Amino acid sequence: MSNGSPGPVPPLNAAAAALPDAHLRETTISSTPVYNGHFLEVRQDSVRLPDGSTAQREFIVHPGAVMVVPLLDDGRLVVERQYRYPLGRVMLEFPAGKLEFGEVPLHCAVRELTEETGYRASEWARAGLLHNAIAYSNEGIEIWFARGLTAGERLLDAGEFLDVEVATLPALLAAAADGTLTDAKSLIGLLWLQNWQAGHWPLQWQAPPSPQAGGPPASP
Repeated sequence: MSNGSPGPVPPLNAAAAALPDAHLRETTISSTPVYNGHFLEVRQDSVRLPDGSTAQREFIVHPGAVMVVPLLDDGRLVVERQYRYPLGRVMLEFPAGKLEFGEVPLHCAVRELTEETGYRASEWARAGLLHNAIAYSNEGIEIWFARGLTAGERLLDAGEFLDVEVATLPALLAAAADGTLTDAKSLIGLLWLQNWQAGHWPLQWQAPPSPQAGGPPASP
């Protein structure tokens, strides 16, 4: 007769048990595509939990993206104002865009900065990677810094509408404090910027890739 206590937890196989945090991991039993769009995919997976029970996980598969923190020589930053349909409002944010299939993140960063703002940078530095929706998406956004900016012509995609502005760091921090700036990636960009300026989080600067390596053509 059962005494009402849960049964023993099924043992993990040797490979799973050897993984870090094995007592927290979920393993996939089956995976079903629910929706395939232009670049997003929605999946519904059956998973086995650490205690041996099962559950459903619904999540979005995303190709990944980059965000650029563009630094002008006078210390101001290049930002954008763009209407974001899911929120029904214009958002203040740093330039960003999704990775094309097989695209190197730095090449994407160079391309997006030029296409959206017209600026080209003579130096680039990778700050890190952020995961902005860990509960329901595998999206990862690489954060890149750009400096030595030269203004040029924008190359917006068809159907893309946005304003390019410049702002001081104090102004952007004030916008974050009063709720005007709520974009998660841009808030993380500001965090990186403050820590870099304070000498806490160093950046390694490099030249941009050549056009032959996948970057946009040089300014005439």
